[in-house]
Parts: sequence; structure tokens; C-alpha cells
Amino acid sequence: MPSPRCVETTCLANCCDNVLEISLRPHGLTNRQWPLNPVVIVLCPGGLEHGGGIGRQMGYFLREQAARQTGMTYQVVDTRGRWFLGASPAHIGLSAGYLGVAALKLLLARFSLRRCVVHVNITGRGSTVRKAMLTAIVRALGLRYLLHVHDYSYGDEYHRRSPLTRAVIRRMFRSAACVLVLGEQERHAISQLLHLPAEQVLVLHNAVPDPGTKLAMPRADRPCELVFLGYLSSRKGVPDLLKALATPALASRHWHATLAGGGPVEEYRRLACALGVSARVAFPGWLDQAAASALCADADVLVLPSHAEGLAMSVLEGLAHGLAVIATPVGAHKEAIESEVSGLLVPPGDVGALGEALVRVIDDAALRVRLQAGARSGFLTKFNVRGYAERLGRLHSSLMSDRPSPRRH
Repeated sequence: MPSPRCVETTCLANCCDNVLEISLRPHGLTNRQWPLNPVVIVLCPGGLEHGGGIGRQMGYFLREQAARQTGMTYQVVDTRGRWFLGASPAHIGLSAGYLGVAALKLLLARFSLRRCVVHVNITGRGSTVRKAMLTAIVRALGLRYLLHVHDYSYGDEYHRRSPLTRAVIRRMFRSAACVLVLGEQERHAISQLLHLPAEQVLVLHNAVPDPGTKLAMPRADRPCELVFLGYLSSRKGVPDLLKALATPALASRHWHATLAGGGPVEEYRRLACALGVSARVAFPGWLDQAAASALCADADVLVLPSHAEGLAMSVLEGLAHGLAVIATPVGAHKEAIESEVSGLLVPPGDVGALGEALVRVIDDAALRVRLQAGARSGFLTKFNVRGYAERLGRLHSSLMSDRPSPRRH
């Protein structure tokens, strides 16, 4: 008799490459013998591969779920395609096609024999428009859904909308079985802004897999390795970081920096050259998960001087790899980093403070070791994806109840 802990993972992709289905069932049972599992449809812009931080987080969750016997099927549905809305007229048209396929998938789910819950990942801007349309379809079909907010400040998104669109947003949120946010600050803001009951809005911190890092002692035979992971932009603080690296205090220190991520890479290469630091700063462009993990494994410090974030995946990757983390206290970062224990926090946009923090971790090997140990401990306590998957999986199971969600107006 097969062990009940054994699972089989089946992945199916349609011709548009926008639907991924992950089914979990014990080994030895055929599809005819195994009853139809309840299904969670995960709406994810860009899917797992092109969905940025959202895709990476959902991918981590699903891989962890594939190692567990959940009795649940997960279908990942790309609602946008690999392009950002506004990239070009052609891409906007293609994105509309993905949105149409997503609507069709919801319709098919409604008339299948399976119990179904829809997990709606949402940010601001175009994502809000797409999800407003899709959740209207979900409500019309009588399906339950949860909203998972990944935006760094959804209140700003709400306030810039017209009164009619605000009413649509309020209906979308109030009709959700629950709303997931990345931190306490956003939980309070969204609850107050949209007048949601406290029990409807839940905090689910992002989480990453354990790379099994063993903390290494500082090596005197090489420069201090600094790493940045993320989309290269002003919001992520890339100009601030380059300016800090170009200060006289840093010029005399032994360091090397790698700024990995997509975006206007050539623009920042030119800025690094103009600031006189190009010889010590590498721009490899976008890296896949394996390459990013390898970069972190060889680094000493992770730097993310963002002006706005929800809860940056790169900060959690830094904690998981046991790096000394330098970040800004934006979004839920204060819930992930204890200043002087698991990292250093500097004000956003303060190039001087950023430079001083970099000098501290470069000069003081003992400080680096202490912060690295604190980072690793903090990760194991709060941000391992195993706990994340267990909690989110339980939530999905609870929403499979036949009891309809209360209507909120």
C-alpha cells in the first residue's frame, strides 16, 4: 500500500501558456480512482515566470504545497501575459487575450464538479482594473474569492481613482471572503480606508524557501561583497545606492557591488560611470532564481534602499541567506528587520545615512557576523515558506466550506 505522504505532481499548460495546474494525489491511484479534488484558481499577473515578486511568492508556495498531501488542486491563471500593461499597443491587445482566457477559465470552473475558491493577487494601476472585472465575474458565478494585496500603498491607488471606480473597488474588497495584506501597517490602512471588519483583513508576510545557508566567517582575502536584487529604478533607491558608493568614505574601502535586476540597466551603467564607481559595480541584468540564490550565497551584505515597498522578496532572500541587510523602514520592513539585530535601517532617500551604514558593515567584520546571525534567526522564526504554505493552505481549505461568504455592501 502506498505511503499517504507520497504525492504526485502533474503540470498542465494550455497553448497560451497561461494556465498551470498542480494536482496532488497519493501514488498508485489512477485518475479514475481518485475523486476530483477541490480547486484553487490562483490569478497571477504574468504567471509564475513573469509575475515579478508575486509570481516568485506564488511559485515558492506551490512548490512547498507539492511536497505536502493537501487534497487540493491549484490552477495558476495568468491574467496579463508577460508584458506590463502600457508596454506597447500590441502587448495591450495580447494582455486582453489573457484576460479573456482567465474569464473563460472561471466560467469552466463554475460548471465543473469541483468545489472552487479563487485566489486573486492584486496590486494597483492596471491590476486593479483587471481584477475588478474578474471579481465581478466571480461574484456573478457565485464563487468565493480572497484578495491578496501586494501593493506598496494601496491607499494611494484608491485615492487617485474616480468616485465610480472607488465604488467598484469597495465592492470588490467588501465581497471578498477575506483580504490578505503584507504587513500590519497596510492591514490598518486598508481596514480604515474601505471600512472593512478587522477579522476580514489578515496579515500574511511574504516568505521564501530555506537555502540551508551555513554562516561563513569574514574573509580578509577579498572585498566585502554587496548585492542589490530588484528592478532597477528610483523607487528601489538605485540612484541613492550608486551615489552612496561614490562618496569619499566608500572610495577608500575594500568592496565590490552587484546590482542585479531588470529595468534601464544601461542608464544605471552610465550613472555608475559618471560617478566614478563603474570598475567596482557589476550590472548582470535580470537573474533567475538559481542565479540570484548563487549570488546571495557568495555575498556578505544585501542592500535595498527603497522609497516604497510592501515587503520586498529580496530582503527576505537576504535574511534567508544570512546576509547583513541594509534597508529602509518602508512597508512591512520594520516587521522583518530588527535594527542593529538582524539588519540596519536607514531613512529612504538619505544618501549620507546609507553611506554611513555601508561603511559600518564594510569596516566592522564583527558587526557583519552579528547581523548575519540575527538575519538567519529572524528568517527561521518568521519567514520560512513552510509556515507560509501551511497557513495559506489552511485558509484555502476553510474557504472550501459550502457555507457562502457573507455579503458586504
